[in-house]
Amino acid sequence: MLKVKIDSFSYSKQPILENINFTLKAGEHLSILGESGCGKSTLLHLVYGLLPVENGAIFYNDKKLLGPTKALIPGEPFMKLVAQEFNIMPFTTVFENLNTHLTGLNEEEDTARINTLLTVVELLPYKNTLVKNLSGGQKQRVALAKALAKKPEILLLDEPFSNVDTFRKNKLQRKIFSYLKENKISCITATHESDEALAFSDYILMLKDGTEEMFGTPEFVYNNVSTAYQASFFGDANLLSKHLVSSSTTTEKIVVFPHQLQVSKVKTILQVVVEKSYFKGSHYLVEGSFKGAKVFFNHTSPLKQGAVCWLKISE
Repeated sequence: MLKVKIDSFSYSKQPILENINFTLKAGEHLSILGESGCGKSTLLHLVYGLLPVENGAIFYNDKKLLGPTKALIPGEPFMKLVAQEFNIMPFTTVFENLNTHLTGLNEEEDTARINTLLTVVELLPYKNTLVKNLSGGQKQRVALAKALAKKPEILLLDEPFSNVDTFRKNKLQRKIFSYLKENKISCITATHESDEALAFSDYILMLKDGTEEMFGTPEFVYNNVSTAYQASFFGDANLLSKHLVSSSTTTEKIVVFPHQLQVSKVKTILQVVVEKSYFKGSHYLVEGSFKGAKVFFNHTSPLKQGAVCWLKISE
């Protein structure tokens, strides 16, 4: 079990992280969700041992991790970090990049493992290709496979699919995270993509300005967003007074997602003027105006600009 307690961490007296606490069991996946500059990468570097934990402590299986000040080579040997810079060897082949992490004692077993991992990341046909001749997305997949060559106990991923083509990304994510679960490899992923965090995480840690904004299962986080910042990770959202969409008389603001609103056949207090309709494939996202504020809702067909409609909570 990994236990992380970061009371504070600063660069040159500039606070970066404060009051970060979580535990991670074997095979569990934690997504660190947050905007750029919120401390996601720094947290990964602290866990891996590239940065010193000066105020706090990190334990793995009840053993305190001492960090770079006590290690000849920074980085814990039972962990692997896939950084945004990839850390791969460009002038060697894909096969050779993975092979450097294996023992070499059994060539047949090593080759079989490399072939398995290259199949997972869909790069087996490029096994003998020099890495420098690959695309950015292919290099990122090499880095993922390389990190898994010698099976780690914990895998740390920093925006691991940022360069992968969208049409390939979903399938690759399913294969990678399924492989980690099957092999009981714990994983911490730094990401700003909510779809990835919701679909593949056991827990989500949402950061804002280096502090914990939310923590819980994907279902808990999604169903309990209460601020514009929290909702911003899950697409267009509305921050509406509660009395506009319920029988409540309070003016307390609540988050309402576009799919939670529908056009009403009878007049309601939430009267909007249609401004634009955006085709989303399975539906249209309609942008409307209510007393000068933007309101987004889903509809089965485009609505005419300037049309007036009334909204209610979807049944």
